[in-house]
Amino acid sequence: MKISVVMPVYNERSTLRPVIERVLAAPFELELLCVDDGSTDGSREVLEELAQGHVQVRAFFQPRNLGKGAALRRGIQEATGDFVIIQDADLEYDPADYPVLLDPLIQGKADVVYGSRFLGGRPHRVLYFWHSVGNRILTLISNCLTDINLTDMETCYKAFRREVLQSIKLQEDRFGFEPEITVKIAKRRLRIYEVGVGYWGRTYEEGKKISWKDGARALWCLLKYSVTEPVAAAAPVEASSTAPGDLPQPANRR
Repeated sequence: MKISVVMPVYNERSTLRPVIERVLAAPFELELLCVDDGSTDGSREVLEELAQGHVQVRAFFQPRNLGKGAALRRGIQEATGDFVIIQDADLEYDPADYPVLLDPLIQGKADVVYGSRFLGGRPHRVLYFWHSVGNRILTLISNCLTDINLTDMETCYKAFRREVLQSIKLQEDRFGFEPEITVKIAKRRLRIYEVGVGYWGRTYEEGKKISWKDGARALWCLLKYSVTEPVAAAAPVEASSTAPGDLPQPANRR
């Protein structure tokens, strides 16, 4: 079993090395697909160095800043693993949560797993109240439109069966990826699970990039794709090659 981790990168030079180190320490055979989205802070050079030093790291470079969604599309297209995990490059989410995120997929129970910041007892950094309110409102609207009961639609941590994710045509270039993919998986009646994950949010001084404009775009995307996306047949269920409850042993590393 192989995991593809797709990580968009935009001006994250200060966190790139530690986050890649944590991803590579995960107890799975994996490939890390880093897509630099036109960084200007030296992130590109760091990625080139790390890709040369680690066979698991594959680096791709956008011609200019095209947006998170565009970077994710590139990484998803290149993925070859059995399952795909979306990973930000800013250390707000910890790859130590991969086993719990992947468990429903490994057991053959899920097609998609969301890692919720609001579910379970995992540690969270206490930050912006109104951000949490905005996230919950967007999730509520998403649930109303899709008739699914997520607690955290906007979470970065999402894991998929690769063939399911690659079969979905994605269009959003920026942070609209989250509502777009949520509506489209709901329209396909896929098996969706949620698990609790930790969260170490950043302040704007520390490099946080999302703004109220992205929240407005997310609302627009929810409305747009709820109307325009047709209901599709559910993806076929494939038997898992891993026994229920079993997690793979750590892969051999150089």
